[in-house]
Amino acid sequence: MFKKVLIANRGEIAARAVRACREMGITAVAVYDPSDISSLHVRLADECVRVESPAFFMDDQAMVKLAQERGVDAIYPGYGFLSEEADFAQACLDAGIAFIGPPPVVLQQTRDKLAALARVREAGFLTIESSPDAYGRDDADALQRAADQMGYPLVIKSYRGGRGRGSRLAPSSEWLAAAIRQGQQSQADYGNLRANLRVYLEKAILPAHQISVQIIGDGQGRLVCLGEREGSIMYHNQKVIEESPAPCLGPAQRGKLCDTAVAIARLFNYQNVGSVEFLVTDEGHVYFSEIKARIQVEHSLTEMRAGIDLVQEQMRLAAGESLSFRQADVQLRGWAMLARIYAEDPWRHFLPSPGKLTRLRLPTGPDIRVDTYAYSGCQVPAAYAPLFAKLTTWGPDRATSIARLRQGLADFAAAGIPTNIPLLQQIVAAEGFVHGRYHTGSLKEPVLENGTAAPHLRDLAVIAAITYVRRHQQFDPAAPERLLSGWHRESRRVGG
Repeated sequence: MFKKVLIANRGEIAARAVRACREMGITAVAVYDPSDISSLHVRLADECVRVESPAFFMDDQAMVKLAQERGVDAIYPGYGFLSEEADFAQACLDAGIAFIGPPPVVLQQTRDKLAALARVREAGFLTIESSPDAYGRDDADALQRAADQMGYPLVIKSYRGGRGRGSRLAPSSEWLAAAIRQGQQSQADYGNLRANLRVYLEKAILPAHQISVQIIGDGQGRLVCLGEREGSIMYHNQKVIEESPAPCLGPAQRGKLCDTAVAIARLFNYQNVGSVEFLVTDEGHVYFSEIKARIQVEHSLTEMRAGIDLVQEQMRLAAGESLSFRQADVQLRGWAMLARIYAEDPWRHFLPSPGKLTRLRLPTGPDIRVDTYAYSGCQVPAAYAPLFAKLTTWGPDRATSIARLRQGLADFAAAGIPTNIPLLQQIVAAEGFVHGRYHTGSLKEPVLENGTAAPHLRDLAVIAAITYVRRHQQFDPAAPERLLSGWHRESRRVGG
């Protein structure tokens, strides 16, 4: 097992990795940039080092150099940044440092989205219809022709990225140019310059359910499925509430989906932790979308149900160990829910709201878990994604898990910056969510609206009234009329 690991990431996943290292007796080395120095992973790690490169967490050469200088055995990339970069993984291995993730050849195959779709399609699985090529900024005419030939609506996706802010929906030809421009700009904003801002087209499947199947494999050919997660509730193509198991699936369909995910992963000789992504329609059609060759933000859902520490498993597998369990050993219990807490204002078009968290109170209770890098007095930096906490709950059934999620959101207090907690509370109270009737477009439709409970409406009315009075009340100091005549001064004169 490794003795020293450099965590080439930040935020809640970095703090999560530090804690995993502690439990395993591994020395954890955290990296940070000046804007992130107050984050919890810097405080928790055994060692910390500043990244001097202007590219920060996207500079693979700087990360390898820091690892060599600190004498580490392995690098943990987490998710995002360099986690799916085959060149970075190979550079680690060339430097004699283990990469805690899939081998470079697997990363290379899964990052080429069009080639991965073609391989899965040739193997006989149903895939999302896509354009034959990827297009750069100079290929506007070719992209327009391909889009018109495929027909609308279309999804513009990063050639080497996944879903998320790099994806945009083009309902018709008039929206295409703007969608492409926004998708490319989003990639640039997040430092995704390696893909040269190339995009490809996918036929939009609306409505649908976004399903991730968790897989884990070792270097000896053993591959195991750890259940599925549904992340269909999203805005700006970013998931906000997820759950496991997926309420849109029945037992038979769930088992078939797991088998399909494992079979697809075997096409790539997949190793370490990852997920196979699908879109599922209400009619039961299952379309393969992509493979995420890394740990995912929502991995805590699987950990709560399976009782398996996926981060520690990643480290063991990267150290050459075999999986300690087989498919028959996996016991998925109960129901898990997850809410992503963002530093952004949902009532101002989800404008990011970085700044100082003057007060942070985290919820507690049975089977409530919070993953975060924040604490009271911590700075939420402007340079990175606004996710600063994840609230995960577990229950023996879906109703109990929802009740605990509601209670956790009610108890979660963050002062100093706006957050999306009010929106999350509205979603989990909506009738469509309570009954599991939602899909990827639900936040744009009335199905998840008008779900605020009557007591909350009463409290909001009181808060609104008090706020209105305080904002419009005139504070104009004035002396009482009885003091303006000067009688009190004259009385002192007479008495003297």
